[in-house]
Amino acid sequence: MYRFSNTVIGFLNLFTLLASIPIIGGGLWMARSSTTCESFLQTPLLVIGFVVLLISLAGFIGACFHVAWALWVYLVVMLFLIATLMGFTIFGFVVTSQGGGVEVAGRAYKEYRLENYSPWLRTRIKDPHYWNTIRGCILGSKTCAKLAFWTPLDYMQKDMSPIQSGCCKPPTACNYNMATMVTQDPDCYRWNNAPNLLCYECDSCKAGVLENIRIDWHKLSVLTVVMLVVLIGIYSIGCCAFQNTKRAETDYPYGENRMTKVRPRWDYYWWRWWHHRREQLY
Repeated sequence: MYRFSNTVIGFLNLFTLLASIPIIGGGLWMARSSTTCESFLQTPLLVIGFVVLLISLAGFIGACFHVAWALWVYLVVMLFLIATLMGFTIFGFVVTSQGGGVEVAGRAYKEYRLENYSPWLRTRIKDPHYWNTIRGCILGSKTCAKLAFWTPLDYMQKDMSPIQSGCCKPPTACNYNMATMVTQDPDCYRWNNAPNLLCYECDSCKAGVLENIRIDWHKLSVLTVVMLVVLIGIYSIGCCAFQNTKRAETDYPYGENRMTKVRPRWDYYWWRWWHHRREQLY
């Protein structure tokens, strides 16, 4: 059982080393692909993949070859990764706690309002550079083209994704009767029938994108919670492996008595003399 923790940490890090390869591949694919519009996931995936790759390599070398400094680096980086993931998870739950769709009377789909989402998400989605990238991605994905052949009955009975509801049609409450003088939602005036315009500049479209991000971020947060539990367990085993490696570098194996000379107590010689005299008398 002496080096059991080293063996366990070695196998665990070999597993995480291999698992980091598809994580990095997924991040690279998302960065090159035009079919995904959620670019916010690309950078975290790549960072997590490369960090897991490096710390797994350090942990594997340190545990299997008894390299104490490699295990020390592994434990420091692992602690930093655990703290980062914990902060990222808390931040994700905070910024995605608001939002959600609003029921539309007589419709199967929901509509989304930008003011219902957190200020941080609203500020990010309103950034022109960021929004132009997402807008071009939605156009390239042909999301709205799927609704081109819907009949009025389809709009009454079929459900829509958040992006379809916000970007591919005007708000349901809009009234385009020329005789009406009622003040309407500003998105009603941003709507255009042109396939490359539609409601891509509407706040409802931005809200639909945020709803997709909110859903996916919740899924990612659940994954990070699982990763935190696993990493904390691996970190605990890694601490044991580090102690074993440090002990293996000394000249004394585990369990061997390291005391070669012990200075006797002050009364040792007196007790020995008294005991010897007592044996002589009796």
